[in-house]
Amino acid sequence: MNNPYSEIFKTKGTKHFSCAGFIARMPLSMMAIGLITMLSQLYDSYWIAGSIAALFTFTMAFAAPQLSRLIDRVGQRKVVIPAVLFSAISALALLLLSHLQAPLWSLYVLAMCAGIMPSVPALVRARWSAIQSDQGLLNTAYSFESVLDEITFVIGPPLAIALSSLLFPQAGPLLAVILFVIGSIWLVSQKDTEPKIEQSENQTRTSALANSTVKLLSLVLLALGVIVGAIDVLSIAFAQQQGMPIAASLVLSMYALGSCIAGFGFGAVKWRVSMPVLLVRFAIFTLIASVLLLSVNHVYGLAVVMFISGLAFAPTMIIAMGLVEQSVPKRLLTEALTWLITGLGVGIAGGTALTGWVVEHFTVDLGFGVAVVAAATVVLLARYQKHDDKRRATQVVSD
Repeated sequence: MNNPYSEIFKTKGTKHFSCAGFIARMPLSMMAIGLITMLSQLYDSYWIAGSIAALFTFTMAFAAPQLSRLIDRVGQRKVVIPAVLFSAISALALLLLSHLQAPLWSLYVLAMCAGIMPSVPALVRARWSAIQSDQGLLNTAYSFESVLDEITFVIGPPLAIALSSLLFPQAGPLLAVILFVIGSIWLVSQKDTEPKIEQSENQTRTSALANSTVKLLSLVLLALGVIVGAIDVLSIAFAQQQGMPIAASLVLSMYALGSCIAGFGFGAVKWRVSMPVLLVRFAIFTLIASVLLLSVNHVYGLAVVMFISGLAFAPTMIIAMGLVEQSVPKRLLTEALTWLITGLGVGIAGGTALTGWVVEHFTVDLGFGVAVVAAATVVLLARYQKHDDKRRATQVVSD
């Protein structure tokens, strides 16, 4: 039996664009947590740090779908390069002004400008979709990209925290900007694997968000993102409360490591149950793991529970991507995937801001409740998706 992961890389150019995409997506894991670490040191406030990081993530989440629609019309290179340069220059200005202790309003403005960046995971997945006609191998490619997403969260957050804590506050976000520019330019320079532009009068008038499955799964990933955003803040706050600030990197790495392992295994298995059923099962797993957070009283115990929690994250992402791929036309796939990533980004931003406010005004322990409520929401939405999928299947049979 052939290894599906080796099969997907037999096509020329796949290794190069996947590697470039891996480097370019590092800001997804490094920038927000780097800003939190940097600003909490400079301004001694989790609320300021969390809100600025949240504004950056919110802007990125809302700008990405609009950029994706433009990319579908004119191509990746014409949109990505100017967007990347604008974002990078804004981010560098933000780091400089934070060093100069500039007024807070200027940091908020620059954080918003820095967030105007394309969705690299969607760009890479669009390339896979353009060159891979075998549906089974395409799903394996999506699984592989989800694993790479998680690897960035294994490497990125602890690296950003360590650099900002041990060198200087701006060091973590600075490296994120450098990697983003290098990876993005490398990615769009690969012309052979760039998706062809489909000329259609109706294409610019139709939005993937009109699809009910895309809407619902975007909400699922939004709730899942709240958990991730809460974990970002809670890991730092809990570790500092325990007198072990550097241990926050271990906690975040364990969450991403668990997700990475589960995602890689998920992509290699041929599941005998339907995707909606799997979505419900992993949602319940997420809720159980989130409840376990309430019993943690030491940073190493938190790391163990985070590893368990991470085992549900990548599979849930992969299932959502697969369900969307089955429900939308190919010409809307890039935008549809971007909306899912947008949902995740909005959730991360909201979870970061909300948890930062809870920790600032109440306690770290109460902050864990944010993750539990979000996990319960994931379960409810997953069950509704299962019911909706069954209803539509029954309607097709009756028709």
